[in-house]
Amino acid sequence: MTHSLDKLRRSAKDLRRSALNGDAAAQNRIAAQLDPPPGPDRLRHADCLHVVAREAGYPSWPQLKLSIETLGLDRAARLQRLKIAIAHGQTGVAKSLLDDTPDLAKGVFGLEVAIYDREAVARALDRDPGLATRLAGPVRPIVHLARSRMIHVWPDRAEDMMAIAEMLLAHGADVNDAQPQEGTDNGLSVLYLAIGHADNMTLGKWLLDHGAEPDDGESLYHATELGHHEGLRLLLAAGARPSGTNALLRAIDFDDVQAVSLLLEAGADPNEYDARVIGGEPPFVIPVLHQLARRGASAELCERLLGAGANPRAEWQGASAHAYAQVFGHADLARMIAEAGGTVDLTREETLLAGAARGDVPAGEYINPERLAPAYRDILRDLVSLPGRLDHMKALVALGVEYDRPDEMGLPPVQIAGWEGLPATLGWLISLRPDLTRINGYGGTLLTTILHGSENALARPDRDHIECLRLVLDHGVALPRQAIEFAGDPEVAAFLSDWAEAHPGQVVEGVA
Repeated sequence: MTHSLDKLRRSAKDLRRSALNGDAAAQNRIAAQLDPPPGPDRLRHADCLHVVAREAGYPSWPQLKLSIETLGLDRAARLQRLKIAIAHGQTGVAKSLLDDTPDLAKGVFGLEVAIYDREAVARALDRDPGLATRLAGPVRPIVHLARSRMIHVWPDRAEDMMAIAEMLLAHGADVNDAQPQEGTDNGLSVLYLAIGHADNMTLGKWLLDHGAEPDDGESLYHATELGHHEGLRLLLAAGARPSGTNALLRAIDFDDVQAVSLLLEAGADPNEYDARVIGGEPPFVIPVLHQLARRGASAELCERLLGAGANPRAEWQGASAHAYAQVFGHADLARMIAEAGGTVDLTREETLLAGAARGDVPAGEYINPERLAPAYRDILRDLVSLPGRLDHMKALVALGVEYDRPDEMGLPPVQIAGWEGLPATLGWLISLRPDLTRINGYGGTLLTTILHGSENALARPDRDHIECLRLVLDHGVALPRQAIEFAGDPEVAAFLSDWAEAHPGQVVEGVA
């Protein structure tokens, strides 16, 4: 036990020494965990201990130290891995850990709630009813219940799950509780966690039936992402209002005519976003016709929204809807907008961009990116995830469009391609020599962004994240040992483990 702590302390010392010597990987590890990272003259051993603890999945060094001292390194590590797996919805990892060690969650009330251990929860509440409303780790028990995705592993435990919900409610739990979000005063409601995160309609309906607020700012938006409409119907039936949620824009992302129709029938205004843009909303709020253009929406959906009164003369960040549709190669939408009276003349830059969408790149003609309207500056990033747009993207780069420009969250096109699991696009972008060491606004690197996409990208069943990992590793990107240990997809974990065995010199401690 002491040896384990000594090893971790030495790891922190090595990290500090490497960072002070200018090692980029060490500095990236520190920057990923400390915000803001201290300068070289202020980097303390305690800072590096904190980094080591955060990389191990603990919020601080004292908590890591206590866990090892009380449980031993092996069980402590497995217990912490279970907590992370449950919190992040890695159901396969959680099931494997519990299959190996069935009593791993014993005595940890939040976990017992999350794995639907009905008898353990009942005994604990009999001993101490206040457990239902006290923090169990960083959140209260009802949050643990709502965000658990284990119902998809154990559908036969639905009755136990609901019994636990009733027990928590009877002992004072709040159906409008929330999971705090770092850096904001707004939390993620248990309703959102049940419906939008866990895709748990049984618990979502129970929460609504017991007074959960449907207008929580998240649930309706994320209900459009589920691949079905049950959550959307539940929320709308409970009185959720589309206004101010961006749910209509999100439904357009998936070319979901039925979801859009449900939202319009519930009072969604297709021109709400025009007014919000004029009112100074952030750049991700975009008029619906522009959203249709950049998502390559079907003619059916375009007709539906124009028929519902979408404004054909809408403008966004210096681009008319008509010009925007042409620049994104959406000829059907451009024609519909023109027929509705929204025709405008294109600028020189828009004419060149629209030509690139058709594969036309005139010799000797280039675009100065600084002269582009803001609406077009991230066009490459917007096209990455659309099918069949690689030639369009190549034409844009040939015209001078920036190929490594990060968006408002610090995500450049190469990281988006990796997250989406698109190896052909990723390989082409890598060939342009972008910055492969960039840390995005979420604290992720190119490799960790691919890993996140392998578990969370909505189109992942049809994508190839392992080939994307192979590409970046072939280009010398470091492989963090923690990435192997915390990969949630078994095939991804096996690939990384095999790569580490074959390329030991590429493996680094921590994150990179």
